Amino acid sequence: MAASQALTGKLEADVEIKASPQQFHDMFSNKPHHVHHTCYDKIQGCDLHDGSWGTVGSVIFWNYVHDGKAKAAKEIVEAIDPEKNAITFRVIEGDLMKDYKSFVIHAQASPNPKGKGGSIVHWTLEYERLHDAIAHPETELQFLADVSKDVDAHLTQGN
Repeated sequence: MAASQALTGKLEADVEIKASPQQFHDMFSNKPHHVHHTCYDKIQGCDLHDGSWGTVGSVIFWNYVHDGKAKAAKEIVEAIDPEKNAITFRVIEGDLMKDYKSFVIHAQASPNPKGKGGSIVHWTLEYERLHDAIAHPETELQFLADVSKDVDAHLTQGN
């Protein structure tokens, strides 16, 4: 049991953006297929495989570039909380599953507490590595932070 616990982990990061919490949440919960328009160098596409956009239980397929390599991820939308501007995805297939037994991505956008408008996006990755030689997904967390900044630039252009 101790070995299994050592393989599990949780990484978190906050990203300050200018867009409102609602704008950011709407992009990832209702319009993830628009994300690639904001950062094509990172996200090449997002397709709905089952369900409806913005619905818990929907299955989404992402094509992306991470560390210079084309990758794919199939995710199920586990939770959407419009009141808290939060969404949770569970990766069920794809490149991440070569290294991780489980991989959950949670994003929550909250009003910036510094009182200058905008939001703080809190990303949380919860995962279980297949073995000790697998790195913790720190570069994946940075990737999500970078995507957040690109989405923000798109949402606030002209403001």
